[in-house]
Amino acid sequence: MSGLGYFKTEDFHSALRTFFKNLNVPVNYIAEEPARPQEILSKTYKKGHPAFQLMNDVYFLGMVDDAAFEGNAGLAPEKIESDYDGVLIFGVTLNPRNNDLLPTRSQLAEITRSFSREFHYTPVVVVFKYENHIAFANAERLKYKQEWREGEKAGKVSLLRDVDLDNPHSGHLRILSELAISRSGKKAINSFGDLYTYWQDVFSVSLLNKKFYEELFYWYCWAVKEVTFPSEPTIEDVVKEIGKIDDRRLEELKQEHNAKNVIRLLTRFLFVWFIKEKKLIPAQLFHLEFLKNEILKNLSPYREGGLFKPANINSHYYKAILQNLFLATLNQEMGKRAFRKEKQNMNITNLLRYKRCFKNSQKFINLVEATVPFMNGGLFECLDKPHPTKKGKKGGDVIVYKDGFSDRDDNPLIVPDYLFFGLDEEVDLSSVIGIKNKKTKQAAVNGLINIFESYKFTIAENTPIEEDIAL
Repeated sequence: MSGLGYFKTEDFHSALRTFFKNLNVPVNYIAEEPARPQEILSKTYKKGHPAFQLMNDVYFLGMVDDAAFEGNAGLAPEKIESDYDGVLIFGVTLNPRNNDLLPTRSQLAEITRSFSREFHYTPVVVVFKYENHIAFANAERLKYKQEWREGEKAGKVSLLRDVDLDNPHSGHLRILSELAISRSGKKAINSFGDLYTYWQDVFSVSLLNKKFYEELFYWYCWAVKEVTFPSEPTIEDVVKEIGKIDDRRLEELKQEHNAKNVIRLLTRFLFVWFIKEKKLIPAQLFHLEFLKNEILKNLSPYREGGLFKPANINSHYYKAILQNLFLATLNQEMGKRAFRKEKQNMNITNLLRYKRCFKNSQKFINLVEATVPFMNGGLFECLDKPHPTKKGKKGGDVIVYKDGFSDRDDNPLIVPDYLFFGLDEEVDLSSVIGIKNKKTKQAAVNGLINIFESYKFTIAENTPIEEDIAL
């Protein structure tokens, strides 16, 4: 599903038909003309309720059932007297809220539950249109556990909401594309039962999380192979540990060292991404074109080969953007964020570094000063510390580097740019995962920012009765 512009160019009923046609879902259409909410929800409409006051028109689009899959006409809703294997589809247009705010999750869920209670004999789907957005609501139905109760009861409402029609989030498009079905092949869906089960899987937040963390796990294994962090174990460390030279043990220690540092990187990045969702981190710091054109020099976002292979070790994004964000922005009071001066303040680890990597270092400072708070927490404290036994050295104490937040030319830190922006590729991760099979030897990996951008995140907690289809 490449775009949703037809919701702006077509009338809402036609757009709904186009939407389900694109999903390859057959519908027995019922009515073209809209109705007032009180007419459709004759038993469950709540006059004066803030959610229901938003409702404008209701379109009783149609029903998806086995008859629709077979190309036959289904039963009219008024003739269905008990539980029925089909899903009713409604479209609802909403009036703007005060101050042009978007409807809340609870308001959308409350309206959806009213449809579910009104049409209690079958599941319902509601597509909302408001301002420049749509939302897709799926009302689950569950079997009663008590044997003496017949039929089904309403379950939770799952919502894919605030889908921007002009610039839809890739995470939203990903879910909408997954709602599309195939009518042929091994994964063919040709009955309501198969469709209902499949859609419940698509809307499962637990499965969404599983997919995300599987991608993240493969990225982690890939990064462990590609990075270099300071204080890497040496053969002397191996001899000290086991009393002899052992190259295999040295590789194990290096992998453990990298793993620990990559986990720290991921922990910091996850936190930053979530506060970006609260608009406390400038989104431009994760946009490749903006970084290349406005902020950084010599960014190498893709793995190169041949003569350009040395470009693979460029770590400008991690050093100049992420380390400065982690250690000298979130860990520094607003108004005091500044670059370390040449040959001064060598050991003050909450001053910005890597000025040579910037096209416009002041633009970076202006961006972060405008929104990024001072967190004052241990997560963003630099772990580079003076050596406890080597004091009084000229120019300051000898530093034991862990984060490698340093302007020194001999800084060994390497976290290649392509780990964040690289496109899909296959790599052999069997040595890191410890399992040799086709999946680990030809593992699909992607840049970290590409992974995060392909999912929609929410900062609102889900409840047993309503949930956002987001991480």
